[in-house]
Amino acid sequence: MKLFFGEIIPDVKINDEEQQHIVKVLRMKEGEEIFVTDGKGNLAKGNLVFEGKKVSLNVTEVQEYFPKLTRQLHIAIAPTKNIDRIEFFVEKATEMGISEITILNTEKTERKNLNIEKLRKQAVAASKQSLRFFFPKINDITKLSDFIKNVNPEMTFVAHCDVAFERINLSEIPELTNPTFLIGPEGDFSEKEIKMLAEKGIKAVSLGHQRLRTETAGIFVAAWNYYKSISE
Repeated sequence: MKLFFGEIIPDVKINDEEQQHIVKVLRMKEGEEIFVTDGKGNLAKGNLVFEGKKVSLNVTEVQEYFPKLTRQLHIAIAPTKNIDRIEFFVEKATEMGISEITILNTEKTERKNLNIEKLRKQAVAASKQSLRFFFPKINDITKLSDFIKNVNPEMTFVAHCDVAFERINLSEIPELTNPTFLIGPEGDFSEKEIKMLAEKGIKAVSLGHQRLRTETAGIFVAAWNYYKSISE
């Protein structure tokens, strides 16, 4: 399946950048069959039609509203100093069906600015490659204190390494359809932040005996949620 990004409702239209990619990079031919998704669960199938530099689709079939994964995971994660590592997390978490990602600004966050639009494009690319018809939402960088104002503590968990605080295992987390996980920066959340999260009623979880890097912890949680989704 050759999957591209575009509009489905009310009319099927291939994204402008995708059109250029089809013509200049892939050098596809008129009549070739492709699929187009809008990242909102809709999918169109058809054959390529070239009109000068414009590429359109002779639609043969439209399927609307594919079902989402049963568990809609939201991970709020601090950016790593090396941007390649957080980009790797976005790519792999997208492949495993994550529904939403928020970039957190914490006390120990070294990287205060990053290209959110680039992360969004990488999420789209990973979605197409893994044949996902729902693209994850990538939020702008948000202060930790602001982020927790709008979360449901019963559905929210934080993964940190401070053994001075009580932590539960992932296996102890109840079956939830839309959990949120907070992943700290290199150097972990500060003690002040951990206390703030605990006072909010957010439970702390342990991801095992070994200390995981920020992006590894995020991928681990995404994989755990994906496994739970496909096992139900």
